[in-house]
Amino acid sequence: MANVLTRLARTIESRKGADDKKSYAAKLFARGPEKCAEKFGEEAVEAIIEAVKGDRSKLTEEAADVLFHLLVMLSAHDVKLEDVYKELERREGTSGIVEKQSRSK
Repeated sequence: MANVLTRLARTIESRKGADDKKSYAAKLFARGPEKCAEKFGEEAVEAIIEAVKGDRSKLTEEAADVLFHLLVMLSAHDVKLEDVYKELERREGTSGIVEKQSRSK
């Protein structure tokens, strides 16, 4: 059974080329991959602001927006959520410090 992120990613992917008057994701896609990335950045900043304020409820809401817009941005760049999952699985069990040092510069 797919988790909520996988289901959401599939829904977002299905919105490519859809009517942008009926779908917010379609509206973002129509504006191009750069706008999708910009919107993700805006949402990330909003989440940071709520984290600094310490408002758990608003941070939760903003975090959901961040995840949604991350999935839109990934889809706009033809990156599949499954590929992100595979990368996380590859890193699983490895110290973040060690993993970061192993990346090519």
